[in-house]
Amino acid sequence: MENINEKFATIEKDLLAPVKWGKKSIIWMGFLMVTLVVCMFFYYQQIRNGLGVTGLNDFVSWGIYISNFVFFVAASLIGMLISSVLGLAGSKWIMPISRIAEIIAVSFAMVAGLIIISDMGRPDRLHHVFLHGRIQSPIIWDIAIVLTYVAVSVLLLYVPLIPDIALLSKKQNGLPRIQKWMYKILSLGWANHPNQYKLIKKYFKLLAVLIIPIALAIHTVTSWLFAMTLRAGWDSPIFGPYFVSGAFVAGCAAVTIGMYFFRTSYNLKSYITDYHFDKMGKLLVLVALVYVYFNINEIIVPAYKLKGGEAEHLKSMLFGHDALMFWLVQIGGLVLPFILLLFKKMRKPLPSLIISSVILLGAWFKRYLIVVPVQQHPYYPIQNVPDSFMHYTPTIAEIAITVASFVLFLIIATVLSKIFPIIPIWELKEEVKEQIQ
Repeated sequence: MENINEKFATIEKDLLAPVKWGKKSIIWMGFLMVTLVVCMFFYYQQIRNGLGVTGLNDFVSWGIYISNFVFFVAASLIGMLISSVLGLAGSKWIMPISRIAEIIAVSFAMVAGLIIISDMGRPDRLHHVFLHGRIQSPIIWDIAIVLTYVAVSVLLLYVPLIPDIALLSKKQNGLPRIQKWMYKILSLGWANHPNQYKLIKKYFKLLAVLIIPIALAIHTVTSWLFAMTLRAGWDSPIFGPYFVSGAFVAGCAAVTIGMYFFRTSYNLKSYITDYHFDKMGKLLVLVALVYVYFNINEIIVPAYKLKGGEAEHLKSMLFGHDALMFWLVQIGGLVLPFILLLFKKMRKPLPSLIISSVILLGAWFKRYLIVVPVQQHPYYPIQNVPDSFMHYTPTIAEIAITVASFVLFLIIATVLSKIFPIIPIWELKEEVKEQIQ
């Protein structure tokens, strides 16, 4: 019994230690806040002067803002894959990284909703979408499912946190009064009773089951924004599963990157081990294999038919203006990382970080290739329009506002990781107790 108590004390000491604002974390947050303010200056310019400060035009009305939105929605699906699918399947290895996946999912999902606003010329009329939106519009479906997914993701993160919040309230000293008050409110009167643990597990399973169809719906509905048009390149019945499989690849890469930085910055090498990176590498190989299939299907089917609009789109992608980016994304951002991760040495922490960073970067540019090039090939002959309409180049304002979304994601993820334990303490204690018994 004494041995168990000693291990419990060590776990609490190690995992509660990062839950405080040290000098390094304050400097990091200061850097993020300054960067955000600079980027938001460009958004102020966009509000004042309109979307004319962007590179958008009559042909390319969706640029990197929508590409970024699709990317953020994609990466947010990882919470469902790790906590729900693998959790319900009984995969115990996910326990130390499940909360990291949930924090990443919540952060990406919350910012995804704000990215939609950045693409609006009149954000002051956003409420009209809710008051006067038509149920026939896929955009209404997308907004509804994004809000639902954010709400359920927050609950999926919060419910298993309750015992750890109560522990923080009792054992974490030197906290600001408002933070202690927050912990007391959020702990919901937790008393460490066995029945309370049963309720936590029951509600978590319920949320884990509920979030699966919601998570699949959020990216399926997003894909419908494209697939329900008649544009060559978007008019595809496989866009739903294609988007979902790509989302799992981006999400797994994001979690691997998060694992590395939390492990290093919070001194958690004893809890997030090489074994977990190896498992995440194997999972990334699995989801990448599915995604490779859909990428092949995306090309080979329209290439076989070579209908007018599709032929023009494919020529541009494979051999034309967008060919360099296309092949770099396909080979450098998917095929090569997939092959490298087949080798165990490449599934170590540092190689996993580098490979996952390349995959995540490729995933963003893949969304750009999905959104932008298609709009540069309208149905009717291009005539009597400025030459600039035939091309799209993001402006400094667009790039700055896009950077702001990533900075905001990092702010949310950092704040969550500094006020809550990044690894579930009570679940780890249960695992240790089972091993000893």
